[in-house]
Amino acid sequence: MTTKQMYIGGQWVEGKRHYELRSPYSGVSIARIPLADEDDVEAALSSAAQAARTMRGLTSLQRSTILEKVSQLFQERLEDCARILADEAAKPLKAARAEIARTIETYKFAAEEAKRIHGETVPLDAAKSGAGRFGYTKREPLGVIAAITPFNFPFNLTAHKLGPAFAAGNAVVLKPASQTPLSAMMTAKLFEEAGLPAGALNVVTGSGGVIGDLLVKDSRVKMITFTGSAEVGLGIKEKAGLKRVTLELGSNSAVIVDSAEELAPVAARCVEGSFNFAGQVCISVQRVYVQRQLFDEFLRLMKEKAAALVSGDPHSEETDISALIHEREAERIERWVTEAAQAGAEIACGGKREGGFFHPTIIAGGDPKLTVSCSEAFGPIVNVNAYDTWDEAIELVNDSDYGLQAGVYTTSIKKAFDAIERLEVGGVIINDIPSFRVDQMPYGGVKNSGIGKEGIKYSTEEMSEIKFVSFQL
Repeated sequence: MTTKQMYIGGQWVEGKRHYELRSPYSGVSIARIPLADEDDVEAALSSAAQAARTMRGLTSLQRSTILEKVSQLFQERLEDCARILADEAAKPLKAARAEIARTIETYKFAAEEAKRIHGETVPLDAAKSGAGRFGYTKREPLGVIAAITPFNFPFNLTAHKLGPAFAAGNAVVLKPASQTPLSAMMTAKLFEEAGLPAGALNVVTGSGGVIGDLLVKDSRVKMITFTGSAEVGLGIKEKAGLKRVTLELGSNSAVIVDSAEELAPVAARCVEGSFNFAGQVCISVQRVYVQRQLFDEFLRLMKEKAAALVSGDPHSEETDISALIHEREAERIERWVTEAAQAGAEIACGGKREGGFFHPTIIAGGDPKLTVSCSEAFGPIVNVNAYDTWDEAIELVNDSDYGLQAGVYTTSIKKAFDAIERLEVGGVIINDIPSFRVDQMPYGGVKNSGIGKEGIKYSTEEMSEIKFVSFQL
């Protein structure tokens, strides 16, 4: 077991205190991680504030070159990074490698976006008083950005914050999730190798209660970008004042299965969306509403696919699903499933816990007001219900405090466009599950699912400011 260091001002810095990082799967100690204190956070903020001036002065090509180099370094270290995910997050290697492949793409998109930052001319002479004037806009970096990232995609969701921040010419203080600091440290190492100016990236690890509040309230921080729970996101919004805030929060994503040429591939995708990384995905499939005539066959197909999933050690090449991030999360899911069973729902498969592992669980006929339906599960559990009319299906999806993405399977183009208009979500995915995401698309929700958009182009816009210029000719 090694003792790790924070990355502040381009230097690897010892912590005064540490905590023990353990594998979610085996419980074995992996490393000793620094617990940042107020002095560490102050050093990181001061370093970032100085580096923000350096970053502002880099050309588009220089910023693009650094990001392209990081993308290449991730390609070279793909296997190392995947094994970090298996260690600290219990992410099966198959899923871990897929995340690193996306991380490589995300930084590549950011490298390309660094060359596309531009303004536009403004036709001032369209107004009477604008005659003889020339106007245009330009985009400028905000300065220091605080990035607070979650455990479930610690490489790629960090890339969604660092990539556009650096593309726009900002500096960043990064606070990773306490369970997944090793991925942030590897990211810092690769940016260091890529030639990122010292202080442009600072990684502080430890308590979110200590670090988060200091970052959110500090006047040097111009933007907070956060991915996590709605409760924490709301707290950040209340404390941030006039800072710019992007919040990617929770969901209980739904799928409507209205019609399909073949039902088996739809059921297979719903199983994939429900149980990938043990359901610990913001857009995991949690609710499925199936046209009643298709319900029995669809449920049978889902159970068949779920039964074929291989559970076990995340380092095994065969494993599809492993332990949840903490045993207490498995205990919470167990309570929710028990509540559903006691309320009369059918536990169609799974429903059992073994330590921190929870078997992939399909609940059939659960009341929409059950916790497993109306709250964010973030676990390997899905509620499958039948519906009678199209309007009923739309209403069931919308009957939620969340609204990140929704999926709709239908062979009717009319129903597809009707769903696009009526579903109260940030993204409508036609003939696929809501778990679909590629890293250049706009991504963000409504209601309690957050504010602002990610996706490299859109985040780069969020992380820059428009300045207007007028010349009197």
